[in-house]
Amino acid sequence: MNTAAAAGAGALAPNPLTFQPAPVPPVPPLPELLAPAGDFECARAAVENGADAVYFGAGRLNARVRAANFTLEDLPALMRFLHRRGVAGHLALNTLVFTSELDEARETLRAAAAAGVDAVIIQDPAVFQLAREVAPALALHASTQMTITGAAGIRFARELGASRVVLARECPLADIAAACREGAAAGVEIEVFIHGALCVAYSGQCLTSEALGGRSANRGECAQACRMPYELVADGAVVPLGDRRYLLSPRDLAGMELLPELAAAGVRSLKIEGRLKSPEYVAAVTGAYRAALDDLANAAAHRRAADYTLQMAFSRGLGTGWLRGVNNRELVHARFGKKRGVLLGEVTRVEPAAGAVTLRKLAAPAAAGDGVVFDAGNPDAREEGGFLHAVEKDAAGGARLRLAREALDWRRVRAGQRVWKTADPALAKRLRATYAGDAPRYRRPVDARVAGAAGEPLRAEFDDLRGHCVAAVSDTPLAPATGGGALTADTLRAQLGRLGGTGYFLRELDTAALGSAPLMLPLAELNRLRRRLVEALDAARERAAVVSGEAGVVSGQWSVVSEEAGVASGQWSVVSEEVPVSPSLARSPTGETSLTTDHWPLTTAGGAAGTAAAAGIPLARTVPQLAAALAWGAREVYGDFENLRDHADAARLARDAGATYLAAPPRIFKTGEDYLLDRIGEVVSGQWSVTSGKVPVSPSLARSSLEKTSLTTDHRPLTTGILARNHEHLRRFAGSPRLLVRGDYTLNVANPLAAAEFMRRGVASLTCSCDLNAAQLADMLRAAPPAWFEVVIHQRMPLFHMEHCVFCAFLSNGRDFRDCGRPCEKHDVRLRDRVGMEHLVRADAACRNTVFNGRAQTGAEFAATLLALGVRRFRVEFTDDAPEAVAPLLDRYAALLRGEISGDALWRDLRLHSQLGVTRGTLK
Repeated sequence: MNTAAAAGAGALAPNPLTFQPAPVPPVPPLPELLAPAGDFECARAAVENGADAVYFGAGRLNARVRAANFTLEDLPALMRFLHRRGVAGHLALNTLVFTSELDEARETLRAAAAAGVDAVIIQDPAVFQLAREVAPALALHASTQMTITGAAGIRFARELGASRVVLARECPLADIAAACREGAAAGVEIEVFIHGALCVAYSGQCLTSEALGGRSANRGECAQACRMPYELVADGAVVPLGDRRYLLSPRDLAGMELLPELAAAGVRSLKIEGRLKSPEYVAAVTGAYRAALDDLANAAAHRRAADYTLQMAFSRGLGTGWLRGVNNRELVHARFGKKRGVLLGEVTRVEPAAGAVTLRKLAAPAAAGDGVVFDAGNPDAREEGGFLHAVEKDAAGGARLRLAREALDWRRVRAGQRVWKTADPALAKRLRATYAGDAPRYRRPVDARVAGAAGEPLRAEFDDLRGHCVAAVSDTPLAPATGGGALTADTLRAQLGRLGGTGYFLRELDTAALGSAPLMLPLAELNRLRRRLVEALDAARERAAVVSGEAGVVSGQWSVVSEEAGVASGQWSVVSEEVPVSPSLARSPTGETSLTTDHWPLTTAGGAAGTAAAAGIPLARTVPQLAAALAWGAREVYGDFENLRDHADAARLARDAGATYLAAPPRIFKTGEDYLLDRIGEVVSGQWSVTSGKVPVSPSLARSSLEKTSLTTDHRPLTTGILARNHEHLRRFAGSPRLLVRGDYTLNVANPLAAAEFMRRGVASLTCSCDLNAAQLADMLRAAPPAWFEVVIHQRMPLFHMEHCVFCAFLSNGRDFRDCGRPCEKHDVRLRDRVGMEHLVRADAACRNTVFNGRAQTGAEFAATLLALGVRRFRVEFTDDAPEAVAPLLDRYAALLRGEISGDALWRDLRLHSQLGVTRGTLK
């Protein structure tokens, strides 16, 4: 290379004696491969197929309670097995925790630390705090259930004590790379899902199972309503979609070809979904990704080679999910919502008498014993299928498949149906062989060094490259070699490398310290030395992990300051309208910030909130609804609008009525969407200053469609704020002296410790999690100041909140907002379920969809109890309600809160007068 030219025109050439070439950047380490384990057999399948780490649940507090899971008593044996094999173990404690379960969470954390668990995966901020108190040595990972999509969420998790963040599955490569840069700056690793089932809704934000069946996804009880068939109803008419009926069921994720990009971005861990899957699935997927990671440059070729195995392991169709960005047409094929396997072909001829069908083209391998199913385009009904007795191939590439005649109803098998291969016994047998028995089958590298001289014992060391190095010496000293039989590097490699039956293989051998003089040692002594090294290395792996876990117990670090005791003893008492931080909270990384509250006087656990009047706070989703609520006399209103321009109109209307207006920004924030918050922030922060009777357009808004908006006002100041729904909203707005910020239920506050964490960050109140029933809500209200909380007493539950756009996928030929033609602005769209209920679909300002329950629900029956416990804020949400329906509904709830009608009477009244009916809701 011409260094003078490289230095640039007119520059001096570097001095060749001092010039040093730019250092070559180090090759980033391979990401960790993290596999699921629902039971011991799955854990063994993961280990023997090359997983670097395994994640699992133990007890009730994990997001897969339907998995077999482990018990706390199982953990020591599990961790000994994993650590001896050089594999880390991550405990999933990733559900919301109710007030009555905080002690159970403490005990789970203690057990995890004592057993040597390497990390705990957490959703609830309260569990982070408990972990810091009772097990400070444990690594804490922020679960994907925390809905972390960018920088603010990463910082929030870090402040809670997380060393790793599992990003939302909806993050594309560019966002993942940005998160890795943010994580590197904050000292936080980034983990992403690489393979397995995709939830259509953002994890942590799906309320479908809770609303429809009382089974919370935030509690590990997902009922998988997204895998059910739906009809698309647009403007009152069913849209003909043929056999596309599974409108919310995404393909499964398979991101193997993107491994090089993810590794280059700095992703630390690649996670395989599947704690409800079989050990054969764990073996197949783990082994395939292990091979691709170890040959990263050829990851795409490995993906092609592994396609059959991955599809047979479990597949609803494979794709890259959101990793390549939003593509609504690719994400959901909508033809089925359950495992299919590999497509064999299409039936061209049926021979019932022979028990045979003919396929024009056999698209995948097939053999006697394989399981097949006939796809008639109605997968939620009973399907015909069975095991192949014979496969007769023809010269044109087709095949005749013979099955047992008596096993099928041949009247239901027709030409044109697709045939799927659902079982491959030979493949399953090969997969089981990879983890069968007790002997290790996957081996990890060790490096060896030897040293010694004549008359001294031979010293040997094994280093497992993971921080464990052990040494042993021979019983017999080295002797000068007087004839043949001198020790050579080849002899030492052969003897020390005889590691069959162990979990190791010899990678490198360093003999430099052995000298050049010929030496000899009996081979039996070398074999004995090797066995000692293996035993010592096994023990070192176990001991290093377990001792660090038990240190907290031995040293008394498990002592806990009881948060409940702090509440009961008056630590929440109010001085100058501030709630001081309790002693245990003061140890948080966020410091000793006081917790601001509303101006209601507070009492201790569960007391009434003084003489403050209870109020129904309306949330409007159209400006006419909001105007009707203000005309009714609402003193505070929320606006949750699809069109950003509506926030300015709403703020003006509220100001004219002398009311407080809080804008609800889009529920999810993604990297690059600052402009959405900029526009809302300009409305609520007063940048719509008044001149000449008009609110001028700010410079940033002038570049948008808002530049045509002209809002007439007078000179009264706006009283405005934000309904904060995610980490970015908190970072941007909470604590501002000019804004009233309240936290929405999307923050998933389910216990007093989580509530205190958010209150410390500057919110004036918090909306209680929709996962709480009446008893659990009462427990929280007795353990923390009731004035902190707002309860949603009436709503149509937002079931799914998702990146997937139903409008784009099924009412356009586009792939995302750039080419869809915006059918969301032209059509009223609903999803009709199997019982005929129609659920409204709305798009927000970021083109994300929310599916609202077709049936409204109320907590009216519990209002008297909540009032007695001190709750004074009750939210009444409107969706597509007509403006004229707003005042009558608010009248009813106002009468309820004044004690003029009973909750039971109101519920009966609403059920009688509502076209769709009102259920008792999640408070039951």
